[in-house]
Amino acid sequence: MLESVSATGTGSEQQAGELLRVGLLVEVTGESFTARLDPRKDTVAAMERGADQHMPPGQVGSYLKIANGNSFVLVMVERSYHAADKQGRAVNMVHLTPLGELDAEGQFQRGVSSYPMSGARIYTVNPESLERIFAGYGDADFRVGRLASFDSIGVHLDASSFFGRHAAILGQSGAGKSWTVTSLIQSTLTAMPEAHIILLDMHGEYSDKEVDGIVSRSPFHAAGKVRSFKAEELEFPYWLLSFSELCDLLINPEDDHASIQISAMRTALIKLRKEVNEHLNLGHITVDSPLYYSLEDLNHALKEANRATTDFGKEKLATFGKFDQVLVRLSSLLNDNRYDFLMRPKQRTSSESLTGLMKDLVGLGTPRASVSVIDLSAVPYDVVPLVAAQIGRLTYEFNFWNPRCRDFPLFLICEEAHEYIPREDIPRFREARRTMERISKNGRKYGVGLCVVSQRPHDVSETVLAQCSSFICLRISNPDDQEYVRSMVPDAARGTFSALTSLSKGEAVALGEAVPMPVRFRVDLPDPPPNSTDIDYSGKWRSVGEEIDVEKLVNNWHTQER
Repeated sequence: MLESVSATGTGSEQQAGELLRVGLLVEVTGESFTARLDPRKDTVAAMERGADQHMPPGQVGSYLKIANGNSFVLVMVERSYHAADKQGRAVNMVHLTPLGELDAEGQFQRGVSSYPMSGARIYTVNPESLERIFAGYGDADFRVGRLASFDSIGVHLDASSFFGRHAAILGQSGAGKSWTVTSLIQSTLTAMPEAHIILLDMHGEYSDKEVDGIVSRSPFHAAGKVRSFKAEELEFPYWLLSFSELCDLLINPEDDHASIQISAMRTALIKLRKEVNEHLNLGHITVDSPLYYSLEDLNHALKEANRATTDFGKEKLATFGKFDQVLVRLSSLLNDNRYDFLMRPKQRTSSESLTGLMKDLVGLGTPRASVSVIDLSAVPYDVVPLVAAQIGRLTYEFNFWNPRCRDFPLFLICEEAHEYIPREDIPRFREARRTMERISKNGRKYGVGLCVVSQRPHDVSETVLAQCSSFICLRISNPDDQEYVRSMVPDAARGTFSALTSLSKGEAVALGEAVPMPVRFRVDLPDPPPNSTDIDYSGKWRSVGEEIDVEKLVNNWHTQER
């Protein structure tokens, strides 16, 4: 039965006019409600009498509210189904997830302090109430999209919660992750032009690049606040590696002599760093101090240890012959020009050059930038985790040692995070995993936020995802990924996650502290888009395109340049 009730006594609804009843509550538990909707003809009549609802009441993903004294409990429809009443007539039932409370003034608050009784009346939620909730909760100028059910209502994020308490953007390949990241950063630059964002670009989607004379600009170029660096241009030299990272690079942990190698290398590094940087009068120097030393000198010291004898060569010392594998590995790295940015730096050849690197990394170089895009697409696959670990560690160390860290917050975006922050404890990824987990657990104290972007959330470190307080989930079809994300996210409604398989491209579900409640929305289209648009197979295969210069292709392959 349709019931129209005057909104006397509740300030928020006095502004909206009449309350339009659509059903009754029949069952209440601590985590969900069940309700019976009024007959469909009455619901249609309700909509015709003024309920500005883009989707019919009771449709999965729509919002309703339940009368509870002088306030309302806001709920989301999780499931809709038919049942038979005592007379055998079909009735429309819905399963509801409580999201929070609307007080007499229309202010929304997370959580439910007082549950409604069975038999309570259920009403539609008008667009004005929803707009007040979403616009009032987040930053008014930090909009990321529009509600899927009300295209006129923008979805705003709480910037401090999203950036300061870590976030994750998850979705399968082709769901729109790159577009979402681009749109998010563009919105950030519009609302907060003095942001400090560092983006690990695994495939050159966000960088300035030139191929055969064709220049592709970064999608953030229009804002004039972006600097793009290739890893080999910026240079992350060997002497900035932590001791554990250097050991991972040079020493095989399964080598029978690994413990001797580690001990001897520790002694040699401390000695070299002290000798080369004596002019700085630093006093206390440790094996992890970010100070220059010559790799040739380290190579020489290891060779000396490998052939160390006493008594005019009659007695071999403990290190004799123990560094054969280390020296072979070091020699191969030095002779491979793909690793020159790491092993043979041209700019970073003194301890003093660290200042310039740190400035460029966080956007304080010349010119200044709000977004630093680090293009890792040309970095050899086997050292990508090591370079990612270094960038993450330098970002963290910048604010760890910065007395004004709370005035200069940083945000690190890890694209394709599953490629270097794996869930499993694999030796080659250990340092990257350890660094990102350190940021996820301690970064908030020093103003370092982390965003994990991945198409395979099931393969991403559980520790990192568990520390994320906000999630933007695009289409996820894989059951393992769905279940893994469901176990990680806060206040997750089961119905919200069942919708992940049916999301269209660019449509997402946001959950966590950055939004007032779980919300399905359409991401604002980035302008311009990233360099990751889908290839038009149908169009390209129907016409003859430009001739491919295979000789140049092979030459690029030979020289390892794109």
